[in-house]
Amino acid sequence: MTKILYLEDEHFLGRIVKESIISRGYDVQLVSDGADFMRHFNSYHPDICILDVMVPNIDGFTVGKRIKEQDSAMPIIYLTAKTQTQDVLKGFQSGGNDYIRKPFSMEELLIRIENLLNLKINHQKELDEIKLGVFIFNASKYQLSFQNETIELSHRENELLKLFALNINQKLDRKYILTTVWGDDSYFNSRNLDVYIRKLRVYFEKDKHIQIKTLRGVGYYFSIDERDLLKQ
Repeated sequence: MTKILYLEDEHFLGRIVKESIISRGYDVQLVSDGADFMRHFNSYHPDICILDVMVPNIDGFTVGKRIKEQDSAMPIIYLTAKTQTQDVLKGFQSGGNDYIRKPFSMEELLIRIENLLNLKINHQKELDEIKLGVFIFNASKYQLSFQNETIELSHRENELLKLFALNINQKLDRKYILTTVWGDDSYFNSRNLDVYIRKLRVYFEKDKHIQIKTLRGVGYYFSIDERDLLKQ
């Protein structure tokens, strides 16, 4: 069942919206305080987030930024009574995929939810099989395959490799990798990243055209020789 995490401090509106969405077959968890949202996000593992902007302690825009730092692919819909153009722009700059002004109809909200979920599904399908040199990476199955050999990836290995696969021949900042895959850039997680980088390098030893280059003081560069790709 698709899970929706909904941030709304207006009790009556929150209950009405939650019940309406549940009636369409979704599972919904309602949070009323921005300061509590990420705790629920990490335990509930939603498929999409709906965020009211004006909520206690931590506003919806700030919550949205934190979500995107942890999961850049998470769809976010902002709900707000603010109507100024700069507010709309701020919503998209804060990681929002859609922006609905209050008051809104439930039909409009439901259609926008469905559209974003479909986009997410289509994006996931693109990740089902990615050719990386002589390897096939299937992110949805957590597998990296070479000829008749298949490596079963752990969750962290899979998320890290997915990030690299979406950024082939591009620089990735160390902090961005840590916040995207681990949720923060603490010293402990930084050391874990080093361990997982070594693991991925071992996996790719069978293809000399694939390299995970360390950019000292910056991050990493997942390199696949373009000339070799043209020959395959």
